[in-house]
Amino acid sequence: MVQPSHFGRYAVIRRLGSGGFAAVWLVRDEELDAEVAVKVLAEHWVDDLDVRRRFVEEGRFLRKVESPYVVGVHDIGTTDDDRPFLVLTYADRGSLADRIKTGPLPLADAVEVISNVSAGLQELHNRGVLHRDVKPENVLFRSTPTGERAMLGDLGLGKSLEAVSRVTMPSGTPAYVAPEQVRGDVLDPRADLYALAAVTYAALAGKPPYGATTLAAVLTVAGPPDSLRTVRDDVPVEVDEVIRRGLSQDREERWPDVQSFAEALRTAAALEVVPARRRLSLNPWLAATIAAALLGGTCGYLGWQYGVQRQRVRVVDQQQVLSVELPREWARTRSGDGWQPEGAASPLPGLLVSADNSKWSKSDAKVSGVFAGVLPPGSLPSSAALPGPAGCAESAERVDKPFTATAKYVGCPAGMTTFERVQQIDGALVRVQVRAEDGAQAERVLDSLAYNPKK
Repeated sequence: MVQPSHFGRYAVIRRLGSGGFAAVWLVRDEELDAEVAVKVLAEHWVDDLDVRRRFVEEGRFLRKVESPYVVGVHDIGTTDDDRPFLVLTYADRGSLADRIKTGPLPLADAVEVISNVSAGLQELHNRGVLHRDVKPENVLFRSTPTGERAMLGDLGLGKSLEAVSRVTMPSGTPAYVAPEQVRGDVLDPRADLYALAAVTYAALAGKPPYGATTLAAVLTVAGPPDSLRTVRDDVPVEVDEVIRRGLSQDREERWPDVQSFAEALRTAAALEVVPARRRLSLNPWLAATIAAALLGGTCGYLGWQYGVQRQRVRVVDQQQVLSVELPREWARTRSGDGWQPEGAASPLPGLLVSADNSKWSKSDAKVSGVFAGVLPPGSLPSSAALPGPAGCAESAERVDKPFTATAKYVGCPAGMTTFERVQQIDGALVRVQVRAEDGAQAERVLDSLAYNPKK
């Protein structure tokens, strides 16, 4: 292919790649003095009106989304030989497919990439568009002032949800496409969710979950893929289960949407196991006022039963501001994408983790747990001002220290010990409550609070 010198005002630097329908070139916008990418319809498709329509439609789909996690369309034009082209955000750091070729990604890196891509994909769905070809080649990276960002690109197979409300033609990439898409069924966003789960699996395993190389082979798949832990033992069981649910052949058994999948993945990956010093045996929970203030109900619910009792985990809130370390058997459920305490004009970071969140607000329940939530700006209260949980002994051990006020309540229902603390960290006030059978264990969890405000 002869390299052109220009596409309109865009001076060609080099070709980045090509596919069956188009070629992508790195160009310089001579008016804005900026590097961008130009995607040009291939010469042999110039007279195919349906292909031309689909090519231009991709630009329209991308223009519907104003998201840093979706490749942006900045302009559209036509070459001298009447081929349409799209001017796109330049992904200067390659694709996820390039990185997988060198081996699986570290867990934290994979979760960060999928978090970025899921945000873009959810935005497409919110705007009424299905991608229909989520795969590592379409996960692109772009430099940012602080590092890089993953973006979702190439909507060549994109369709509006209205268009896919009818039976569609089979399409997609065999290693990543949902079975219902191959069958030509009526589609919904769970088809893209399946593909995203398959990309997540590939990022962690270095290969896709199934070996299908043709669309027909996709329909021969039966049952879940091999566990990721057969490939690498540093992937937590919880992460493996999140991904395998996303890959269910029956879409009714998958996560309900992309956002739910991404949140569950982040939560599972945050459960980093650290050695415990002794055997733990704990249980209960408290305060209905917190239950009422928590947002999202059981958002991010973790239903796994952890059999290991000699381990501890650190759980991070969904905004990644607060975290606590607690016995693994406590961390069966997690509620809330923040909370809105009295006096707050908008939701603030908050986290509730316990063995059973459905029972934690019952004063007589024997359910171990911890709540942490950022409070509105104010002065550090004294320990005497801290509220006491219902049913506990009136007398409490109260301690006031610089930046910390703590009250310990004993004689609580179900034999529990309850701690209430307000702590000043980096100028912010954070409320923490812990309840357990073992007072020393509860205090250890209380002291594990970490606060990392977003700058």
